[in-house]
Amino acid sequence: MNKKTLFLVLLGILVLPGFAYAADVGSIAGSVQTAVVNVGVPLIVVGWVIAGILYLTSAGSPEKTGTAKKALIAAVIGTLLIVLSGVAISLVRTTFGIPASL
Repeated sequence: MNKKTLFLVLLGILVLPGFAYAADVGSIAGSVQTAVVNVGVPLIVVGWVIAGILYLTSAGSPEKTGTAKKALIAAVIGTLLIVLSGVAISLVRTTFGIPASL
């Protein structure tokens, strides 16, 4: 099984239970947001820690510093995606007129 298939299967396992009990678009959006946050936040924390460790252990080596910078950029992009997922869910709820408390 390749990585993409495994990722999609695991994502389906996390998200599909929320769809089973969802009555409307707002509930589906909320379950997707919950799944993204529950999976994404720990991964982002690990990404930031790894980027910091890579930078601290680079010892001035240009190759290792470049790797650390790439890891840091990936952690920043991941953090932005998690934050923007909340904005997107809010936008969906506002568009469909669904209260935020649901």
